[in-house]
Amino acid sequence: MKLIIQIPCFNEEEYICKTIDDLPKKVDGIDKIEILIINDGSTDNTLEVVKNKKVDHIVTYSKQKGLAYAFSAGLNKCLELEADVIVNTDADNQYQGSFIKDLVSPIIKNESDIVIGVRDTDAIEHFSAIKKFLQKIGSRVVRYLSGTTVSDATSGFRAFSKDAAMRLNRYNSYTYTLDTIIQAGYKNITLSTTPIETNPDLRPSRLVSSTFTYVFRNAIGIIRIFLIYRSFQTIFYTGLILFIFGFLLGVRYLYLGFIHDSSGNIQSLILSAILLTSGFVSFLVAVIADKISTVRQILEEKTYKINKILFKRKN
Repeated sequence: MKLIIQIPCFNEEEYICKTIDDLPKKVDGIDKIEILIINDGSTDNTLEVVKNKKVDHIVTYSKQKGLAYAFSAGLNKCLELEADVIVNTDADNQYQGSFIKDLVSPIIKNESDIVIGVRDTDAIEHFSAIKKFLQKIGSRVVRYLSGTTVSDATSGFRAFSKDAAMRLNRYNSYTYTLDTIIQAGYKNITLSTTPIETNPDLRPSRLVSSTFTYVFRNAIGIIRIFLIYRSFQTIFYTGLILFIFGFLLGVRYLYLGFIHDSSGNIQSLILSAILLTSGFVSFLVAVIADKISTVRQILEEKTYKINKILFKRKN
């Protein structure tokens, strides 16, 4: 059984060697361990450093494409290299490599297809109080939307079975951590967690330029992935609420018309018409969204079948 540890990196010449050296050389149940570096357009000497480390595989881009793209490209390359298990870790040595054995164990035993390393965020000293609070709120939202039990949704330390890697798609250009969990929930991919420990902080996160930007971009990503999988329900119930309010305003206008002169309530009639029309249009959009969702599901299933053919282990 082959394990490939993928490390997306951007300008990590200072820390990438420390990260690579911290990775395990042997894991029970694994016959071969290889390292894949995804160099996401680094402008420093990252590429030269990893070449000197003589890692097994390197995917490099001349221009930065973003963490989510690098992560997805890494999964595809690992599948191409016939990985049975894939572990993703950060290039800044945040996660302790010794816990990789805990990540891959449930996959080796066929107990899980995705395993996420859960940090004790309360114990991480360099996490501010607001960041810890937002981590908990964000993880709770993701748990609710995905139907999973992941308590640390933003952890990038995670393992994937070959099958899970073939089923995941990239919908977010910013980060992969949240949408892969939501996908796993809606695609019935078995997901579990394991507690891990982190190393001391070496540098500030490059993904979090500001708390507001980080929260805003993740919120947009969550909404997008949620609408992809729950578009019909979201649009239909929104339309239903608009229709009910419009209907009630219309009934009110008619009721007042029978008792009093309703000419003074013409605004209610106009608003009622707008809400009823908006509700009806929402129903039509919901039907269209449902058809699009059906096509997406068919395409995802076809893509999965194609991936199984493309990445089938050679005899």
